[in-house]
This record gives sequence, C-alpha cells and structure tokens, in this order.
Amino acid sequence: MLVYDDLTPQRVLDALDAVGLHGDGRILQLNSYENRVFQVFLEDGRVVVAKFYRPGRWSDSQILEEHAFALELAEAEVPVVPPLELGSGTPQEPAAPPPQLLGQPPTLAQAGSHRYSAALRCAGREPELDQPGVLQRLGAFIGRLHAVGRRQPFAHRHRLVPAADGRRAIDLLLHGGFVPAEQTGAWQRAAEDALGALTSAWAGAEASTPLATLRLHGDCHIGNILWREQASDAAAGLGTSGDHVVDLDDAMQGPAVQDLWMLASGDAEAQHRRLDALLEGYETHSPFDWRERTLIEPLRTLRMLRHSAWLAERWADPTFPIHFPFFGSAAYWSQQTAQLREQLELMHG
Repeated sequence: MLVYDDLTPQRVLDALDAVGLHGDGRILQLNSYENRVFQVFLEDGRVVVAKFYRPGRWSDSQILEEHAFALELAEAEVPVVPPLELGSGTPQEPAAPPPQLLGQPPTLAQAGSHRYSAALRCAGREPELDQPGVLQRLGAFIGRLHAVGRRQPFAHRHRLVPAADGRRAIDLLLHGGFVPAEQTGAWQRAAEDALGALTSAWAGAEASTPLATLRLHGDCHIGNILWREQASDAAAGLGTSGDHVVDLDDAMQGPAVQDLWMLASGDAEAQHRRLDALLEGYETHSPFDWRERTLIEPLRTLRMLRHSAWLAERWADPTFPIHFPFFGSAAYWSQQTAQLREQLELMHG
C-alpha cells in the first residue's frame, strides 16, 4: 500500500475529531509534495490546516522540536502560526500518542500509521519584492526570527553541512541509477567540481573562525511567506498581528544567510541590491556576519544538487512522476550539467 492510500477525507475528519477538532464536513486538500495537508472547516466556525507527515521523513523528536521552535517564536510575538494544542475528542482506533518534549503541550497525534498536527488557517499572498520597503520589512522579520533562533541550538533537526549534504546527494543520484548512461560522465564531473568549489568556498569563509549557526526556517523563499498588509509598524517589520507566516517543515541548524539568499534573486547587481535591503532590516534585530555574503552561490549550488536528490528519493511516490515528468530525461540532466558549470564560474569569479 502506498503511504497515503488510506488517508481518505473521512479518516482525516475522524483523526481531527479524536483530538477535539470537530469538522463540519467541509474539507479541501491543499498542495503539498512532502506531506498531505488539508483545510478543514470546524463546527465552531474556525478553519484549521491539518498536516499529515510523510512516514519516515522526520522522527517524532524532529517534528516536536520544530513545533517547540514555532511555539517559542509565537511566544516572542514573531508572527508565525504555531501548532495547536491537541485535546481529546471522539475515541477512534487506539494508537499510542507520540512522546512530547518536556513541558511542551501535545501538538502531535497519531491515527493508525499517520502522525499529524493542526494549526489555524492564516491567509496571505506572496510578497512583491520590488515594492518599496518590502525587502527591508522581510529582513526585519527574519532578523526577529533569528534572534529567537540564536537562543539555543536544535538537538534533533538537520544540521547544514555543505560537504556532507552535497556528497550524499551526488552518491544517491549515481548509485540509484537516476542519471542516464549517456549523461553520467558529464554530469558527474560537473557535480564533483561544483561540490569541490562550494566546499572550498565554505572553508575560505571559515578560514579565521567557524561561522555561527542558529535555528533557521531553512527554506525561506517567497512561496513560504504569506504577506499581509498592515498599516502600523510596516517599515520596521513589527507586525505582531501576523504580517508574515512561514512553514517550518524544513527547519534546520545553519548559518543565517541560508534564510536570506533565496530572497536575493536576479543577476549579480540585483542580488547585491536586494541583499543590502534585506540586511538593512535584518540588522535592526539580529547581527549578521558579512563573511556569509560569499556563500550565496555555494548555497545555490548545494540546493540544485539536493533538489535532484529529493526528486530521486520521492520517485516511487506516484505523484512525483506526474508533477515532475522531466526528471530522469536526458534533457533534464544536460540542463543540470550546464547549470552546474555556470555555478562553477560564479563561485570561481
């Protein structure tokens, strides 16, 4: 049986009913590749978003540590949507609840083989990065998030280690036979050279002292930010009523620039201009080590390698061939080889 085959709408409603979230029958599946996510309307008028986690991706400890971070951010009035405390409701099939972190309210439940959590729905749209003040406001938001993230490290979440992460991605793709034979040599040479260059860039940045790491969002691109206009404190990024909402499913331990570089897109000039604007807001709330500016292209290269490896890891899920039909084609790997070579030039430049 495939991992989500038995996750019918009725099972979703029953699972939520079991933790005191009583649906009125209206349910909508939302877009998500990793997990299964549903918008559910409740009898009391609230609307919640229920997330059913992909089996085997995260351990209970990793999920709960993410939840604890979100709750800590909310307590500090950083505008994220934390998981709801799950109570008791209509009994259903018995299942031992996952262990909770000491002192943390129950935020993770289990129905059969499915672990799940819920949060209140929060609406918004993608920010328009070229609008005046938007990047400064986003930078201030991320700075506030990082100020909390620096308080203590993650114990269980992924730790960003570029050399190890890149090596794992390359080995998975080669050993799994995902690269067509006619493309293997060229792609492998480009990938190995790119891994060497990004590893060298990282070592160069840390030549004097290691870079500080902190708890991060981990996947901070505009698709993971919900923008809500607020009249007050907009320029300072102080929107305590919920200007920005992020999904912490990829939360990790790493350097601050990991949460900034994806918002500094465009050519070299545009990247510098956007990063300057982000840091203008960021440094009002959190310090930034300017050595990390040299890591943008290495991180972009690492993301390219890891994205291909992610597709390979999920290829047995029937939704992935449907949504990514190009993966595995000669054209895809030829394009990847060309892009890795472009990244090499950028990292050497």
